[in-house]
Amino acid sequence: MGTLSEIAGQAGVSEATVSRVLNDKAGVSDSARQAVLTALDVLGFERPSKLRRRSGGLVGLVVPELDNPIFPAFAQVIEDALARRRYTPVLCTQSPGGISEDEYVESLLDHGVAGIIFVSGRHADTSADHQRYQALVDRGMPVAFINGYAEDIDAPFLSTDDAAAMEFAVAHLVQLGHRRIGLVTGPSRFVPSRRKRAGFIAATQRLLGISAKDAAGWIEEGLFSVEGGAAGARSLIERGATGIVCASDLMAMGAVRGARDAGLWVPADVSVVGFDDSILIGFLDPPLTTVRQPVQPMCAAAVAALADAIAGDPIPAKEYMFKPELVVRRSTGPAPGTDR
Repeated sequence: MGTLSEIAGQAGVSEATVSRVLNDKAGVSDSARQAVLTALDVLGFERPSKLRRRSGGLVGLVVPELDNPIFPAFAQVIEDALARRRYTPVLCTQSPGGISEDEYVESLLDHGVAGIIFVSGRHADTSADHQRYQALVDRGMPVAFINGYAEDIDAPFLSTDDAAAMEFAVAHLVQLGHRRIGLVTGPSRFVPSRRKRAGFIAATQRLLGISAKDAAGWIEEGLFSVEGGAAGARSLIERGATGIVCASDLMAMGAVRGARDAGLWVPADVSVVGFDDSILIGFLDPPLTTVRQPVQPMCAAAVAALADAIAGDPIPAKEYMFKPELVVRRSTGPAPGTDR
C-alpha cells in the first residue's frame, strides 16, 4: 500500500479522508470514497480485503455462438450489467460438434449458479422440446430469455419487435421508390424468423397494396449466414428484386456479395437492409443500412428480471417487447429508374 499522501494527492482529497476510506469508516461521501478507490487502482495499489466487493454468486449466460458479432455484443452488455450487481457471469457458447446447451446447463447447475440467462437458444426453436426450460423453472431456478418467445415456458422473455423491424425496413425502401422488395430470412421453425416473415408480409401488403400470397412469394429462407444471405439474394435478384431486407447483418453481407456476383452495384442497382447493427457493420463497403436491435435496454431488463427473481421478487412471466431503430447508411438508395 502506498502512503496516504500519494493516494490523497491522486484522489484530490485529504489524508484523513483516505484513512477513513481504507478503514471502511463512515462519514465519507460516495464521490470521495469512489475517488479514493479509483486512486488505488490508478496507482497500482491493491485494495484492502474489506473493501473488495463480494460476489452475489454465479450467473450462467448461454449464447448460441460467437461468430455472429451480435452475440458477443449481447454477452458483453449482460456481463457488464451482472458485474455491476456483483454477480459473476459464466459464459457458455456453443459450437458445431461441441458442448450442447443441455450439457452447459447441467454444468451450470453443478456449479450452483444463482440463475441463467439464455440468448437466442433452443427456446427460440418451435420444434425443440421446451420442457427442459420449464423443468428449471419448476425447480426454482431463476431464468430469463432473450429473443424467441415460447408461451409454454413460465418465465420472462425480452424480445425485439420483429414486426416493427420489418415495417421500418420495408417503409424505408418504399420511400426510396422500390416496388419489388424481397426478404431473406432464416429457417421458419425459429420464432424470430416467423415473426419477420409475418411482419414483412403485413408491411408489403399495406405499403405496396399486394396480396399476402404475392408478398410471401418474395421471401427466401436459408441459413443465418453470409452464404445463406448470398443465395437468397441471388434468387431474389434473378426475379427482379431491387430492394432486399435481411434477417441479420451477416445475411446482409452475403446479399451484398450476391449482388456483386450478379454484376450489380449496391445501392445503385440493388438496395440492402440488414438487421442487428452489430459491431463494424457501419464500416463495410458500402456501410450497411440496418435495423438496430435495442441490445442495451433488453440486456438491462433481462439482468434486472433475473436479479429480482433471485431476490425472491420475480416480475410477471410474460414477453416484454422492445422497439428497434432504423439506421440509414449507404447500402440503400433510390430504386433504379427513379429520380429520388
